[in-house]
Amino acid sequence: MNIAITGASGFIGRRLLKILAKDGHKLHVLSRHAGTNLPNGVRLSVWDAMKGPPPLDALRDATAVIHLAGEPVAQRWTADAKRRIRDSRVLGTRHLVAALEQLPQRAEVLLSASAIGYYGSRGDEILTEDSPPGAGFLSEVCAAWEKEAAAAEALGVRVTRLRVGMVLDPRGGALQRMLPPFRLGLGGKLGSGSQWTSWIHLEDLAALFRFALDRPAGAVLNAVAPNPVTNSHFTRELSAALRRPAIFPVPALALRAIFGDMAEVLLASQRVVPQAAQAAGFQFRFPQLAGALANLLRK
Repeated sequence: MNIAITGASGFIGRRLLKILAKDGHKLHVLSRHAGTNLPNGVRLSVWDAMKGPPPLDALRDATAVIHLAGEPVAQRWTADAKRRIRDSRVLGTRHLVAALEQLPQRAEVLLSASAIGYYGSRGDEILTEDSPPGAGFLSEVCAAWEKEAAAAEALGVRVTRLRVGMVLDPRGGALQRMLPPFRLGLGGKLGSGSQWTSWIHLEDLAALFRFALDRPAGAVLNAVAPNPVTNSHFTRELSAALRRPAIFPVPALALRAIFGDMAEVLLASQRVVPQAAQAAGFQFRFPQLAGALANLLRK
């Protein structure tokens, strides 16, 4: 399969790129950086997602497109940062679909990343792919982002939007940032600790993307493990996996002082389940948090 992929320099993209290359797919990366380090045989086209459509040659022979590109959410949300977070996803996806529209022969499938931020903070409510969007900045961004991706369906492209939860891998993302304080015995729950955390092992996330490439698994997939946990539970499991105490809770007020509006991501309660993926037959290798952490921290 010929696959064009955006956002390949992120830690999710790097893992997916490596796996797809190993599977023998022909890969074409769209990146802002001409010097992006890529596996042998992977082609590169330079594309700034916020400035306009990508070069058509990057998509002309693609049978599938995987769209991961977006400004990192994990930063202090200044007005400018919020603009970049929104525009990189909404305008970037609009520009990508505009390029597909110009091609006489288009990709058969578009896998577009989204996030469980779509649901907002919903307490103990169990959230499936059919749950409505929530309120707040990230919910609005995700809804607009997904709307732009869904526009490709009118072009005859099969579109799947993957709402990604907290991705676990020690080499990137939230877990990488958590490990130093937890290893020093300085970890602890965030706020009350009662908020639900929906997570996924990076290996399962990559496998779910591959699964969705091959079959119409659903217009929306919650890319999370089937067993979400509360933040207190997550803290206990990580503490146990590292054999370190975790007795230093971080009050919600302190999080808001440090991160500003971005603290809503850390304090949001999202009890999300992968109903559509499991109904389509996807099997998680790491359905339980303890097993996922044991695997990741053994490496």
